[in-house]
Amino acid sequence: MSLADTVTLAARNAWALTFGPGVRDHDPAPSTVLWDEPHRRLSRFDGAESDSATAASAVLLVPPLAAPALCFDLRADQSVARFLLETGRSPYLVDYGEITFADRRMGFEHWIDDILPEAILRTSADRGGAPVDLIGWSLGGTLSLLTAAAHPHLPIRSITAIGSPLDYDRMPGVPQLRAVAELTRGDLVASTAVRLAGGVPAPLTRIAYRATAWDRELRRPLFVARNIARTETLARMESVDRFMAAMPGYPGRFYGQLWGRMFLNNDIGRGVVRLGERRIALAEVTAHVLLVGGPDDVITPAAAVEAGAANLTGAASVRYETAPGGHLGILTGDTARDTTWAAIDKFLAELR
Repeated sequence: MSLADTVTLAARNAWALTFGPGVRDHDPAPSTVLWDEPHRRLSRFDGAESDSATAASAVLLVPPLAAPALCFDLRADQSVARFLLETGRSPYLVDYGEITFADRRMGFEHWIDDILPEAILRTSADRGGAPVDLIGWSLGGTLSLLTAAAHPHLPIRSITAIGSPLDYDRMPGVPQLRAVAELTRGDLVASTAVRLAGGVPAPLTRIAYRATAWDRELRRPLFVARNIARTETLARMESVDRFMAAMPGYPGRFYGQLWGRMFLNNDIGRGVVRLGERRIALAEVTAHVLLVGGPDDVITPAAAVEAGAANLTGAASVRYETAPGGHLGILTGDTARDTTWAAIDKFLAELR
């Protein structure tokens, strides 16, 4: 590329980033909506039409709360959904949509007993009754495991949990949070504030996520300056920015349970999650399980993911893999295709 062309491209990118819609439009993978109800929209990615010949390849993508479902399809080369299609599988996606004050009474049970079981059953039905492979990222993996434990009759063949917190004792800052809660009754203060707000609002979740990547935010101006003529590099940056800008919030009751049962009591780390009088034991999971942790993940350290294997004593098999990158990076980063995605491909292929 000539100097003149480089200068022209740099100027175009600078304008697009500053005043325009960005250097690349979001071009989501085409999909067909199969079921559309509040907080449970189920879609099948095009190219995965129901076919009895490939009925065993149904994969349901399970996002976490407080993160948009587009995490599985950021852009063409950052798309778990497209990769699954490329490898001959049939990906489906459940999308919870926006979380508002009206949803403040929704808790873990709504996902474990209703939203995810219905999505799994409908996905299986669309494949002629075939078993379903779940792929959950972050808290989506935790919810997938709890759903399988609570409902052993569901047609679940396997669960892949990527960057999923399965032991909060190994999460950064959690011991300090507990100490503060004990000294200041922070558990009560936090619960009251969240209840009054009806949950954790979307803007706050976005600020919190950016705070975990503060170094990225600080380096952003220099990064843009150095790559102003590299459109694809800037497009990858934009895809992450778009993801963070679309983050929804947490329902009040769900966050209260997350704070009390997970952060303060570490139920999941002990293998049994208590929801009122109910007990959900990870030992009840009978499906094959793949856990993927990121040594560089500052939100859910690899050790907090790997520790879950000790409680999955009833699983048909448990495998643990590591992948480079941050919390989102292990799912859709530059090296994900050769690490996380390759591990998923191998794991699912061996189940046939």
